[in-house]
Amino acid sequence: MKKVLMLGGVALALAAAPAVAQEADRTGDIQLKLLGTYVAPDGKITDINVNLPGLPATLQTKANDNVTPTIAVEYFVTNNVSIETIAGMTQHDVDTTAGLPAGAELVSNAKLIPATVTAKYHFDLGGAKPYVGAGPAYFLWVGDKPGAATLPLGVTETNLSNELGLALQAGFDVPVGEKGFGLTVDVKRYFIDTTARWFVGNTLAIETTHKLDPWVISAGIAYRF
Repeated sequence: MKKVLMLGGVALALAAAPAVAQEADRTGDIQLKLLGTYVAPDGKITDINVNLPGLPATLQTKANDNVTPTIAVEYFVTNNVSIETIAGMTQHDVDTTAGLPAGAELVSNAKLIPATVTAKYHFDLGGAKPYVGAGPAYFLWVGDKPGAATLPLGVTETNLSNELGLALQAGFDVPVGEKGFGLTVDVKRYFIDTTARWFVGNTLAIETTHKLDPWVISAGIAYRF
């Protein structure tokens, strides 16, 4: 009798296992995230290509940091693999750090959309769920103005080139309760440059290449359904 009961229990357990696995399968889930994001770009000059005003060869720059809201949308291809994109805009000025008086403004109010798609792998540790990811990023500049320090040079227009680059990503999600809500922390490092051009009328007066490579650190709330 004991053997029969044991065999019956094993059979029930085996029969229940597929059902449990099926309930745990979250393939096709969508996760929305509302984030506060800190953007810390580099902005230093790596090349001076055109220099009609004769600016010092030691000229160096830095783009200012900024904080902005961000929305992330994530689709789970499997329980552990997802595809994520973000929506947001950040604004930066570019100021001198060497070669001219520190803080001289070269670019003002440059608005950036960092279009990013990453493939992520999630590790299931029970509570916190860490992940890593990587994917392409396209930096789209939708507005910029000549900085105050360039106006005495006769500069009438400034533009920053849109560029394709790479984003690396790591972070973790922490479910809160059983209704899909959670907390999330995300860190991205982008590898991407831009070319800045200053025009006097129709004449290209200054052209420089800048290393952007921003750190992008986000934290916020998530809802998975």
